[in-house]
Amino acid sequence: MRIRAFGQYIHVSIAVLATVEATLFFTAFLIGCFIRFDLDLPTLGSSLWPRALVFSLVLLVSLLSFGLYSARQRARAGGTVIRIVMAVGAGVAGLAVFLYLLPHTWIGRGALVIATAISIAGLGISRLIFHRIVDEALFKRRVIVYGCGKNAAPISRLRRRSDRRGFELVGFVQPDGETVGVAPNLVIEKGGSLAELCMQHDAAEVVVAMDDRRRGFPILELLDCRLAGIDVTELLTFLERETGRVRIDVLNPSWMIFGEGFRRDPVRLFSARTLDLAASSLILVVTLPLMLLTMLAIKLEEGWRAPMFYAQQRVGLGGRSFHVLKFRSMRQDAERDGKAQWAIKGDSRVTRVGAFIRKCRIDELPQILCVFRGHMSFVGPRPERPEFVAELAQKIPYYVQRHCVKPGITGWAQLCYPYGSSEQDALEKLQYDLYYIKNNTLLFDLGILLQTVEVVVMGQGAR
Repeated sequence: MRIRAFGQYIHVSIAVLATVEATLFFTAFLIGCFIRFDLDLPTLGSSLWPRALVFSLVLLVSLLSFGLYSARQRARAGGTVIRIVMAVGAGVAGLAVFLYLLPHTWIGRGALVIATAISIAGLGISRLIFHRIVDEALFKRRVIVYGCGKNAAPISRLRRRSDRRGFELVGFVQPDGETVGVAPNLVIEKGGSLAELCMQHDAAEVVVAMDDRRRGFPILELLDCRLAGIDVTELLTFLERETGRVRIDVLNPSWMIFGEGFRRDPVRLFSARTLDLAASSLILVVTLPLMLLTMLAIKLEEGWRAPMFYAQQRVGLGGRSFHVLKFRSMRQDAERDGKAQWAIKGDSRVTRVGAFIRKCRIDELPQILCVFRGHMSFVGPRPERPEFVAELAQKIPYYVQRHCVKPGITGWAQLCYPYGSSEQDALEKLQYDLYYIKNNTLLFDLGILLQTVEVVVMGQGAR
């Protein structure tokens, strides 16, 4: 089961986990102060709760930025422990700087160390319990699919744990005259009415996935389900909610025209531009020394006459072309024949310095200048080269729709899918791009920026 918040769908189980851990951090801070200073309970409650709240919020944001509240997180136990330690360490370090800059809020290193130790121990326990109960029916919604043909087949093909975490599939109901396109053992007998079937199987939702709605659409039965408190959901909306992407294989234009989202009102455009300028200015100030070192490293490896940057034409808002600026990570003759090529894993054209800066995403930093100039946003679809766009637009439906927003340095597709180097990869990433375009809000952008920290620190998806 999922809830909608901040422009996206969040698993109830993850929301519960975040709430529990926020309470844990708040309590750990108070316990640390109680042990260190031997304070009485009234003092703890009256003077320290604002600092405890800040401590809790900072650690929550830090855990989010390291992917520890992501439904797509596939790290094993060792990887999760590393992420916990790094996230708590980064959060406490940032909090210590904040408290140091505001002396009247300082609580002492001893109390902070005790609170940190309790928080890490508590996180270990909460994560262990979470992984034991997360797949239990308590956090899942039982779903019946009305339809069993080619439209319903994508639901049966959902194999990833993250895609199935929010629901439990009861089965498929076969409409009159529809050919079965799912495993026969998943088809259930309807018997009475659809509402009675839902009550019999304790189903909380019906997903309408008929191949042909013009023939025998059960409007009265679906109305009875709604009146009985059973949710009725369209197939595309269900897949969007559960997978975090817009499935192109079942997409129809009317869903995009009449559905929620795809709004670009003046307030949203203003908030996006404000975030672009604020984030770009902050990143430029923080990473300027790193950028200078990168320029020096490129010169030392390839000579003082070698160019440090390369500009490449990309397609942006409205299909208009612009030049994206990056640190040069490949040899100067990487495309000597003048033909555009996809970057592949272990690409021999990448230099030694280039391999490092691509792994750490340092090569992307000069794109901040494109953000300042208004050609790009900080968050948005990845800009592609005109040669690839022309080819992909002919083969992939709705591909040009991704150009209704500015391209971004980071984005939802970059978080959810690894580096793309083929037409199939472009198709998969387009589905995430359409989800972002449909649901984009300021808070969604902030969430993507936070989660990008994990991609950079862990070196995910780079080539």
